[in-house]
Amino acid sequence: MEDDKRFFKGFLCGLCVTAVLGLAAYFISGQIVNSNLFEAGQESQKETLPNEKQTEELLKLDDGKVQKKIDEIEDVINQYYLNDADAELVETQLYKGLVKGLEDPYSNYYTKEEMEQLQESNAGTYSGIGAVMMQDKVTKLITIARCYDGFGAAEAGLLPGDILYKVENQDVSGLDLNQVVALIKEKKDGSVQMEVKREGSEEPVKAEVQVGAVEMPTVSSEMLDHKIGYIAISEFDGVTEKQFENALVKLEGESMEKLIIDLRNNPGGVLQVACKMLDQILPEGLIVYTEDKYGNKKEYKSDAEHQFTKPMVILVNGNSASASEVFAGAVKDYGIGTLVGTTTFGKGIVQGYKTLSDGTTLKLTIEKYYTPKGNNIHGVGIDPDVEVKLDESLEKKVALNHEEDNQLQKAISVLEEK
Repeated sequence: MEDDKRFFKGFLCGLCVTAVLGLAAYFISGQIVNSNLFEAGQESQKETLPNEKQTEELLKLDDGKVQKKIDEIEDVINQYYLNDADAELVETQLYKGLVKGLEDPYSNYYTKEEMEQLQESNAGTYSGIGAVMMQDKVTKLITIARCYDGFGAAEAGLLPGDILYKVENQDVSGLDLNQVVALIKEKKDGSVQMEVKREGSEEPVKAEVQVGAVEMPTVSSEMLDHKIGYIAISEFDGVTEKQFENALVKLEGESMEKLIIDLRNNPGGVLQVACKMLDQILPEGLIVYTEDKYGNKKEYKSDAEHQFTKPMVILVNGNSASASEVFAGAVKDYGIGTLVGTTTFGKGIVQGYKTLSDGTTLKLTIEKYYTPKGNNIHGVGIDPDVEVKLDESLEKKVALNHEEDNQLQKAISVLEEK
């Protein structure tokens, strides 16, 4: 469960690109299907692939044939290509193409720089302005979806719904979101001049926004009526476990009697983080296990030291993927909570990382994972115990309030019957 986050405490519209400034960029088309989704198998750059001595030679390219074809293509490019060619970039794309030939959307090749960015993103700490931004794939307009309290964007007065117009006096209307993120990140530990178009304002709104270290708030919580605690988890990053623990402690201190955990639109993250969080609520036993192509199994278990025994609901939808499904699947298999919403995405495979001799990295699908009862949900998903679709009129809204959120209201009614 892996590459690019985050986040989603609200519901993002259908075809868009999302980024946390910060770093991460998500590519969404209805459901989260993207080669950059942070994967459950990530182990902070541990060597997670099987030992080379175990590996069978299933893939063997004809080196002579490949080299001959490369030489031929190079000759044609050198003779006829109009523009200058960047040899390093061409070489990188050659390696990326080799992995792409596996036709696995979760396998990838990363340069050193890309891997550093990936590790930064996975840690949940970014250099940025503390904002979530979306880009419409058709119009290319970049909209601010959320500003995190206490960080640059919010402090400078930027608001959800603002359309980004200029960065450092450069018109960014037609630029790719990743390019805009790079422009902002250049001002690390400084400030960046931004202009946005805001509804109700005829002139662009100018703001000087501080760029600095941002700890991604992946968990939010509050106490609802009738002593029902509510925790929303946007992804499973390095910072998420502690934020989740703090949220539980806070709600328990407010005399929480029941709990809703919202995993809707959570694309996943680090498997080990999800397991540590489950250890805070599960009884003693198996959380999840993985199995590789050789039949090797790895088990993750809970010790019941912090078992949660109060009534609980887990909210899920079609964008709840990967580590979110590990979480929801364990809760369902143990019967300690009720799943409410719609069928989850269905990603039951795990990726591992291998650092190559030159410092670049391969990410490959290496394992399947199974819920405590032995279910692999890849391509199938997890069905909720209580199915309720989000009202169609709400599907394209960036953020929902609790009163209009019919899925949340159903979760509340389920708990009120317990």
